[in-house]
Amino acid sequence: MNCEELNKRYGAPGRIVFRDGPQGYPIVALANQYGSAELSLFGAQVLSYRPTGNFPVLFTPSTVEFGADKADHGGIPICWPWFGKNGPEGSYGHGFARRSLWRVTGSEYSEDITELTLVLDCTDETKKLWPYDFELQLKVSVSMKLNLGLKTTNAGDVPFEITEGFHPYFLVRDRDAVTVRGLDGCPYCDARKTRDPDAVWTGDLVFNTEYDHVFNVKKNEFAILDPGLRRAIAIASRGNVKLVCWNPGPGDLPNRNLGADDWKKFICVEPATPFKDNATTKIAPGESHELLMAIQAVPEK
Repeated sequence: MNCEELNKRYGAPGRIVFRDGPQGYPIVALANQYGSAELSLFGAQVLSYRPTGNFPVLFTPSTVEFGADKADHGGIPICWPWFGKNGPEGSYGHGFARRSLWRVTGSEYSEDITELTLVLDCTDETKKLWPYDFELQLKVSVSMKLNLGLKTTNAGDVPFEITEGFHPYFLVRDRDAVTVRGLDGCPYCDARKTRDPDAVWTGDLVFNTEYDHVFNVKKNEFAILDPGLRRAIAIASRGNVKLVCWNPGPGDLPNRNLGADDWKKFICVEPATPFKDNATTKIAPGESHELLMAIQAVPEK
């Protein structure tokens, strides 16, 4: 459907509005008294989220491009049905869900919530990349929080395994001054060196260098403390066994479609099940698995 048809069927003036985005892929804005968010139907990627009266929560590069050969750093990319480079040889990193056009199947709104439901269809093209029958649904809603729910259903007659994750880029004033709370006592590894946890983290994580750390999480509640923007960002998740904390530092930024100083402006804190060799989600025929994430910005008092 084009944007005119989408607005007629699923839109609501001032609450749910579709418009043409880059390369003609529709973008939808969700809004209510608590805030607003935008997402692209290409990749089902949340592009922005701004609570009422607060700074934007998500980092977005100055130039956002969409297409199978484009990077999608910024916002919240969807990693599915594999995380990182765990897919077939020559396939897209972080899976094909973020390189696919999703379909709108529902929208709802009330005084307190605005919600959109998207579906990625199983097709002959997806089976060339991943030979399984699936149903994949994403619900995104704006309430007092930004909520995402990614539901995978095995629609075939054989079990399959997935790795997956939400990959949010959180906007910060200065990366080096930011800390992440909630990781004390968690086993972890540096994914640049090994995939197996070989140490236990102590205290808060201070983001004063590049990281690609993967934590075995005990309790899926975390907080990003950003003194530069004088706020905390609370993150709660369910359905993941790991949390990835990542920032690339100043190296290799042109290849990531990022500006020279963009690395200072974001950190990634990612609820995920990332490694197929030692952490997967196994789904039997007819069964489902859901990955959930809620984000709430809390201004410093």
